[in-house]
Formats: sequence, structure tokens, C-alpha cells
Amino acid sequence: MNVKELTKAEEQIMQILWQLKEAIVKDIIEQMPDPKPAYNTVSTVVRVLEGKGFIDHKAYGNSHVYFPLISDDQYKKFTFDKMMKNYFSNSYQSLVSFIVDEKKISVKELDELTSLIDNLKSKKQS
Repeated sequence: MNVKELTKAEEQIMQILWQLKEAIVKDIIEQMPDPKPAYNTVSTVVRVLEGKGFIDHKAYGNSHVYFPLISDDQYKKFTFDKMMKNYFSNSYQSLVSFIVDEKKISVKELDELTSLIDNLKSKKQS
């Protein structure tokens, strides 16, 4: 599956669709923060998402119910892989160093991370 990057507006609408599972444009707008965007604006972004292959619709008379074709996990993997390649040269060591330096991780959190890594290692070895 060839996943593309989403704009901020597209991602906002996808987040809502992932949460609702399916929705008409009016449902999407209701979930958006104030000030609410215009119906035509959301409708246009929805059609763009459909054109990109992220969503599809079922027609009920004049109404279209939209639903995701790509899961949020698939998109998370795509964005994470892109971030790893573009910002950390695919080095998990660079990523962890960045997190530790930038987020001022506590000793307790580092211990939890170490424990998580140990658990993952033992799963891969079995």
C-alpha cells in the first residue's frame, strides 16, 4: 500500500474518521473545534482524501457516509518510518538519545525504557 503524507487539515479529518469509524461531513464538522470550518471546506478535504485513497464512501440517497481505508496504525508506521529516515538516519540510538536529551527523561522512565527493551529482546530471541 502506497501511503502518502497528509496535510494538517487532512490529518485532522482522518483522526476524526478513525475515531468515529464512519461519518457524514456534518458528523466530522461536529467533532472539530470552534470556530468550525465551513461545510464546503470540509467536504473538499474529504473528497481530496478519497482521491488519495485514504477513505471511501457508501451512498445512501443523496448522503455519503465516509469511512477510512487506511488504519491509524498504518499511518503511524508511515510517519514514524519517514521521521526515522529524515531526522535520525534510521538510527534508533539517535532517536533515543534525542528523546533523553530533549524530553529530560527521569531515571524511573529510563529504567522503564530499559525494561521494555529487555522484554522486546527476549521476545525476539524466542
